[in-house]
Amino acid sequence: MKIFNPDCTLCPRLARHLRQIRADFPDYHARPVESFGARQPRLLIVGLAPGMHGANASGRPFTGDYAGILLYETLHKFGFSNRPESLSLDDGLRLKQCRITNAVKCLPPENKPLTSEINSCNQYLKAELEAMPGGAVVLALGRIAHNAILRAYNLRQSAYSFGHGNLHELENHIHLIDSYHCSRYNTQTGRLTAEMFHDIFYKIHEIFNLSY
Repeated sequence: MKIFNPDCTLCPRLARHLRQIRADFPDYHARPVESFGARQPRLLIVGLAPGMHGANASGRPFTGDYAGILLYETLHKFGFSNRPESLSLDDGLRLKQCRITNAVKCLPPENKPLTSEINSCNQYLKAELEAMPGGAVVLALGRIAHNAILRAYNLRQSAYSFGHGNLHELENHIHLIDSYHCSRYNTQTGRLTAEMFHDIFYKIHEIFNLSY
């Protein structure tokens, strides 16, 4: 099973949307966005979908939009990257034992993928999860990412409730930890603070038995 297909057109609505975006913004990536980071990560971070002027423009998850600011600063603070900012594909940023992906690889209209689109894209997420070593951690940024992870494992959502800071053990000793998404709305309204997000990474360090 492929981890990524740059020419994927499984979702007709998303394929049409991206064609229009390429016509309107010819300098934008405006195609499926490939995951970024280690091939066999100890930490896999799963977001929702590319942002219009972020990953959809840059071609790298959480790069060029507000949500990436807190994420990349935190990854650097906790030793998972060599730089605190993600600016472009050629900025020299490298992730350490970490990978960032999305439940949906293509920009959805109004940032709202359909359930059928999440399900169609789930095969790629499943392949990424299967590449992880035992004892690894999956960080779900938001409920949609959380549910997509469970679907990839063929697990019932009712048995693994989403909540900020919730921790679940899945098969092969994979740990699933939840966080509110680091979106502009959540951070500016205080639903997710930097301290709350850092607490998630302290838990990840504890799982890996790392000192900080």
